[in-house]
Amino acid sequence: MHGEKRKIAVVGAGAIGGITAAVLTGAGLDVEVVCKHQETTDRASSPGLHVFGLKGDLTVPVKAVKNIADLSGLKDVVFLATKATEAVNAAQELLPFLHADSLVVSQQNGICEEALAKLIGRDRVIGCVVGWGATMHGPAELEMTSEGEFVIGNIDHRPDPRLAVIQEMLGEIVPTRISNNIMGELYAKLIINSCINSLGVLTGLRLGPMLAMKRVRIIFIEIMQEAMAVAAALGIKVEPGGGGKLDYYDFLARKGAISVFKRHLMVRIIGFKYRRVKPSSLQSVERGRKSEIDYLNGYICERARDHGIPTPINDAVVAIVKEIEAGSRQISLANINEPIFARI
Repeated sequence: MHGEKRKIAVVGAGAIGGITAAVLTGAGLDVEVVCKHQETTDRASSPGLHVFGLKGDLTVPVKAVKNIADLSGLKDVVFLATKATEAVNAAQELLPFLHADSLVVSQQNGICEEALAKLIGRDRVIGCVVGWGATMHGPAELEMTSEGEFVIGNIDHRPDPRLAVIQEMLGEIVPTRISNNIMGELYAKLIINSCINSLGVLTGLRLGPMLAMKRVRIIFIEIMQEAMAVAAALGIKVEPGGGGKLDYYDFLARKGAISVFKRHLMVRIIGFKYRRVKPSSLQSVERGRKSEIDYLNGYICERARDHGIPTPINDAVVAIVKEIEAGSRQISLANINEPIFARI
């Protein structure tokens, strides 16, 4: 990690990975991006990754390879921007390109850090919350749709001077904050993603119109309630989410009609702020790929079973999303009218 010119890899050229690779390259850093698909690889090299939206409009040629095995050599820092479903396999392929001091920054939705640590070593893994939104419109066509931040931290919650290096790099993209409770930050993001991504797949809507609907908000809040019960059983202190403005404990604790009104109002505000965001799981399913449901609501359900905690709404959401993935159910607003949801 010493020296001015660090060798950087970005694994994944989707919305987050592609923007990360383009902006870091544009800032003069030595970046190589793994694109997975040949068309994206070719376009990333020339004319370049096209980034537009809230980051402005720029096209940046980036050193690009199709496969991890094609990387040019050892890397000091790897930004792992694959889907959660692909993270562990990608890390396995990365092992020949990691030296003793390499850092792997996990940028997945969901919580993959523990699984990655078992494979590549705890000291190499840096937890990272991606608190901004982006959409991939096609190969190398990447739109930043909402502002926000990165949050990074040591997964053992100890001081780590190496984090300053990552903070400086990611600060080229959006403000980047170091947390001493990164697992609590990750769980906070897990909760909001479990609400947004699963309901996005069920309804087929962007956040604005989706969270304007009362029935969706009711399910959203119940997903959150169950997730927080699981966090308590796991001993996780959940940090504020939604850009630091949503204290889950306070949000869910109060009773009465006024508190219910305020909860719905807060969810509507989230929907308005991020109204143009298209949930990443919906993007995946529309492209015929699997969503990350097993690492979001599925993670909540699995941990709940470990502790004997009932999570009927999350269980139902997981089942419906899997039916949609299997082609036995359509993406439709009718999905939110299932009997199980009428009971809450």
